[in-house]
Amino acid sequence: MIIRIHERAADAGPVLGGDVLGTPLPYEKTLDAGDIAAYWPGLDAFTAAGEPAVWTVLDWAEHINDPLYEHPLTASPAGDRRAVLHLAVRLAPEDRPLTGQEWSEVAHRIARAAGIEIPGDDQGCRWVALQVRPRRLDLIASLIRLDGAWQQQPPGVPRRLAAEARRLESDLGLLTPATLATPSGSITPLSDVTAPLAGARSVIELHAQLLAGHPQPPRREAGHRLEWLARRLLDIQNDLTTTADDLRRPPSASPPVPGPPARSAAARTGSRHFT
Repeated sequence: MIIRIHERAADAGPVLGGDVLGTPLPYEKTLDAGDIAAYWPGLDAFTAAGEPAVWTVLDWAEHINDPLYEHPLTASPAGDRRAVLHLAVRLAPEDRPLTGQEWSEVAHRIARAAGIEIPGDDQGCRWVALQVRPRRLDLIASLIRLDGAWQQQPPGVPRRLAAEARRLESDLGLLTPATLATPSGSITPLSDVTAPLAGARSVIELHAQLLAGHPQPPRREAGHRLEWLARRLLDIQNDLTTTADDLRRPPSASPPVPGPPARSAAARTGSRHFT
């Protein structure tokens, strides 16, 4: 399971409309029970009596965008208004398909790990998790809370999401990075990849030098491009070495992501879900 954090957006419309999801969704398309994996717990109380439970893409975009318009002075600690957060969750090709209830569990746990859903907080973020592509879930949220404040996410969100992904893999019986190793049962050390990169960079630099000063302009331009590629390879090589060194250090202990509070039977009965 891989979780990707997309760059924040200023409008949920293009995100829900397919610019980021990768699947074009017309604004007039109705999102039914098969498309909605989960949503923020406060929606049931927020929805007016008699309002339809099934919304269009535009309805959901406006719902996520509403806090931006209701609180025009709220901004991030950096001062920007890009409040729409998008998290994408993908299964490994070898993983089994998940049921709708399992995708719902994934959505709620990812939302809690990212600090979007906080148990017991009735003034938190609006969010919805879509399952419009096979083996993938997209969670779209507004970081402007119902009370008008900017949602303060916990430090180390990427690390927390990665840790929660490992727990989900274990709880749902999915493949972990360890089980996706080579048939011999081991993964090639990252340090063993730097030598081939260095060799490729040397070959590219040699060709760049041979083309430098060539009488034909296209060949000189090709030499410039090769020189630029060699520099990029050097940066990648250095980053890879640094990452390999970091992974060799013993991991520091991190507190577990809190789970949801126990709910009474009455509360479970009264809750409405799309799944």
